Amino acid sequence: MDRNNRKGWLYLLPAMAFLGAFLVYPLVDVAIYSMEEGYNFASQTYLGVGLYNYSYVLHDPYFLQALKNTFILVIITVPLSTGLALLISVGLSSIKKLRDLYQTVFFLPYVTNTLAVGLVFMILFQQTPYSDGLINRILSLFGVAPIDFISGPYWAKMLTLCVYTVWVVMPFKILILTGALASVDESYYSAARVDGSSKWRIFCRITLPMISPSVFYLVITGFIGAFKAYSDAVALFGVDLNAAGMNTIVGYIYDMLYGTSGGYPSYASAAAIVLFAIVLTITCCNLMVSKKHVHY
Repeated sequence: MDRNNRKGWLYLLPAMAFLGAFLVYPLVDVAIYSMEEGYNFASQTYLGVGLYNYSYVLHDPYFLQALKNTFILVIITVPLSTGLALLISVGLSSIKKLRDLYQTVFFLPYVTNTLAVGLVFMILFQQTPYSDGLINRILSLFGVAPIDFISGPYWAKMLTLCVYTVWVVMPFKILILTGALASVDESYYSAARVDGSSKWRIFCRITLPMISPSVFYLVITGFIGAFKAYSDAVALFGVDLNAAGMNTIVGYIYDMLYGTSGGYPSYASAAAIVLFAIVLTITCCNLMVSKKHVHY
């Protein structure tokens, strides 16, 4: 038994070394950076150790704006994209002959470059001196005045970012949920039909419990992905997200490192640890909820 244990640990050693070098060590290093006050990047020196960097970050208006934007993005896009993906997947599952074709069509946005998709969305939503954009033309048919979704009011820019994010993440969710629906044993549905159950009852009592692990997986990864959003905002509003008021937490971290106000790795590290704590807390809460509502 001891020999087998040693052999097992030997097999795990490469993976553990990889995780230690590229996951554990960077996390510890970032935590150390976040505690070093007055860190000088050029001389690699600091004035002391404490929580000042966290205090600075949590009182920085740019970080608070980024935190607000990120939470709004998470709260809107994760439930909306998961719900729409589930609805579309159920529809695809009922079309047996063309299901594979539709799956491919819906998956195309996921393999398309996000910056290219963002450029298309910017053209669709942006109001210019020469054109109001396609979206405004459609809205004008319903008597809505033109809105500048890219450089206009905050709510319009946030709406554009949410629509774009849902569009980008939904194909992957459709693919996962369509596969999960296809794996449900047909005998459960046959038995439910014999009992005279309605389609809604079948969906709630059979379909959802059977695919709940996949739904839970998409919710967890959706939360993590939305909290890490950055390229989506850059694709729509450019690199100066602070000026546009549309920065995210990851964007704030990048700005503190490499932006025009960059060169502050301690502040960036503190913001990264705050983001890590938020994501870890939400993930733990989801895991606790999953114990009651996810059926394996």
